[in-house]
Amino acid sequence: MKAELQRELETPCLVIDMEKAGKNIGEMQRQIQACGCRLRPHIKTHKMPLFARMQIAAGAQGITCAKVSEAEVMAEGGCEDIFIAYPMVGDFRIRRALRLMRRVKRLILAVDSLEGAKQLDLAAQEAGVMAEVRLEVDTGAKRTGVLEAEAVGLAKAVNAMGHLRLTGIYTFKGMVYQGQGTCDRKKAGEEEGLLMGRLAQNMRSAGILIEDVSAGSSPTGIEAAATGLVNEVRPGTYIFKDRMMCEEGVASREEIAARYFATVVSTPCEEYAVIDGGTKTFPTDILLGQPPYYYDSYAEVENRPDLKLCRMNEEHGILTGSTGKTGLKVGDVLALFPVHVCTAVNLQNVVYLDYGNFLQKERVAARGMLV
Repeated sequence: MKAELQRELETPCLVIDMEKAGKNIGEMQRQIQACGCRLRPHIKTHKMPLFARMQIAAGAQGITCAKVSEAEVMAEGGCEDIFIAYPMVGDFRIRRALRLMRRVKRLILAVDSLEGAKQLDLAAQEAGVMAEVRLEVDTGAKRTGVLEAEAVGLAKAVNAMGHLRLTGIYTFKGMVYQGQGTCDRKKAGEEEGLLMGRLAQNMRSAGILIEDVSAGSSPTGIEAAATGLVNEVRPGTYIFKDRMMCEEGVASREEIAARYFATVVSTPCEEYAVIDGGTKTFPTDILLGQPPYYYDSYAEVENRPDLKLCRMNEEHGILTGSTGKTGLKVGDVLALFPVHVCTAVNLQNVVYLDYGNFLQKERVAARGMLV
């Protein structure tokens, strides 16, 4: 960032390098298309219609959201093909989804249980609509998703419902191989493609016409697509990248498009310095010192590997130095790389967009959308 632009920042803040974000969008689109696969990026990372429109303009099939409220924001921002990859459970959630269905060209909903599917089918019947759905399958992440052994049976039951049209299956497996966490993204991605391809074939053999087989995350998406057994992947973090992706071997520091800026507000002693961002700025969803990557700081100070952010209060971030001295003075402005950029963005009401010669503020329109 140019020095004159940096002086315009009100810290603590998050700045997005638009040139790098654009390159990240284009490169992922190119690699997935080269595999003969479609890209349906997850908006969980950027949470802004501006970036969703950039992804669609680059060739993305549509977008993925986790919550109905996020999808509503994206529809308002011009997105017409949306997959809500989260179990559609709860009358309040279903009502909003069915209303949204009338506003967009295509809305795909998710189920992973017979109870949830029945509730959605009844609501669709009462609304007089046919809801397109995908069945989520657990392939090792151990969160939502029907177990693989039960997937064909549940798919048959959903397929027989009068107001649900089952068109696909999907999964999120991430960095898991043979049921355990792994640092080998290639093995994890290849296994993901193979598992989903096998399951799709089993369903087709059972007479269920599965059209879409959706998988893939930012570290595993290209490997899953390369198997030729999935026809859609849903990465999210790739647009900005972060230290986590660097540790996973799919990004370099030079490709990270999002950086924090924070100001040193106090230096009570030479052993530590206080910056103006704490837990309200920097996410704490990554545990320090834990395998497999043993993160040693809640954010990485650019060009100062000796500085660590290991202690925070709401408004205070405490930086310490590995030499016992920070060398910082009041008024210094630091740039920091986020460890996990998705949760970093969600803590911001507004981010700065750095276009090289000027800055523009952009509201994080889908932050805090929980329903």
